[in-house]
Amino acid sequence: MANELTGKEILLSVTGGIACYKAVEVLRLLKRAGAEVSVVMTANAQEFVTPLTFQTLSGRPVGTSLFELDRESRIGHIEMAERAELALAAPCTANFAAKLRAGLADDLPSTVLLATEAPVYLALAMNDRMLAHAATQENLSVLESRGVHVIPPEEGFLAEGKEALGRLAEPATIVEAVRNHFAGETAGARGTAKGGGSARGAGGGSLAGRRVLVTAGPTQEALDPVRFLSNRSSGRMGFAIAEACRDAGAAVTLVRGPVALPDPPGVDAVAVVTAEEMRRAVLDRHADQDALVLAAAVSDYRAKAPQAQKIKRNGRSNLSLELVANPDIAAEVGSAMREAQVLVVFAAESENLLANARKKLAAKGADLIVANDITEPGSGFESRQNRVTLIRRANGKGAKAHAQPEALPLMDKRAVAERIVAEVAELLGR
Repeated sequence: MANELTGKEILLSVTGGIACYKAVEVLRLLKRAGAEVSVVMTANAQEFVTPLTFQTLSGRPVGTSLFELDRESRIGHIEMAERAELALAAPCTANFAAKLRAGLADDLPSTVLLATEAPVYLALAMNDRMLAHAATQENLSVLESRGVHVIPPEEGFLAEGKEALGRLAEPATIVEAVRNHFAGETAGARGTAKGGGSARGAGGGSLAGRRVLVTAGPTQEALDPVRFLSNRSSGRMGFAIAEACRDAGAAVTLVRGPVALPDPPGVDAVAVVTAEEMRRAVLDRHADQDALVLAAAVSDYRAKAPQAQKIKRNGRSNLSLELVANPDIAAEVGSAMREAQVLVVFAAESENLLANARKKLAAKGADLIVANDITEPGSGFESRQNRVTLIRRANGKGAKAHAQPEALPLMDKRAVAERIVAEVAELLGR
């Protein structure tokens, strides 16, 4: 692999958490890969690891305060922000993410990240309950909508003495994310927080040379000019899958309903609103795809007769609406699939998860179904995490055709997406 990090200016922000010790290894691996690294630390981070450790490994002074007058006169935090080609916070605590979301600049790391125009990567590390808290989830969602990249935590042994999601990703994983950023930038395969590329399927990976269509988000069905039927899907799962397919080398088409997320760089995004619009967008393109991953939460019903004018209350105590079924996109696609194509569908269930998922798998003619219990706390709709079960079609493609359902632990949706990509690659025979 080419050394994409040689000479790259990396700004490493170290925030206060027990995972600080891993930041030392992150720095060491970045330097070994040829990067030039400037380190800034919060006051709490210095309680875990001394600045001298990072200074020795980086070969540069470590920034610890906005009021280091000598350093400010020679370099300055603004110059440091401008020099960076990529800014990495590792570990990134819940508190630090909250400050970034609010635009606070009350210490050197937060000030530098507010001033930089470089792409920003946050390697999360925190208690599992802090991670699942609605405030943290909202903060991360807003940051991602601004183009900030999140390196999800892993499930492992936490400082509290339990196995849970929240452990900092391994240093090699973090550095690989940085390396992939510059590799993609070189290949033109994907953009940064400041812009975006549009080349399709550049580079290597398990889906190199493949074409993948992903659906994401909800659909909206009008009742009148101001009201519609929809659901709570944020689109985050489908977007994570599109990004993971892109990073695996595929040429990705993302057909997405109305969401608050920015279109991922490096994919062809097709915006739709209604189920019929999504159906047409998928059917117009499905024949050219190697795989289709239908992650959208499509409305099952629409109004039989949407009103041209706003429905008035007019003193009524109740209102009856007649609904009709929308077309079943997954079943229609499944009936038209070629043998060489792969179809992945989703099942969001509130009861009898495996039984209902198996029925849907057979009814849609899919190769793989991703089933999740929408009653699971901290999982599914409007969450950054998901707990899913993967079920292959009996007598289907691949070595796992007869495997039992595989229940995955509660994971960040990007981690779930990467597992789905691995399944798709295996089904395609790569």
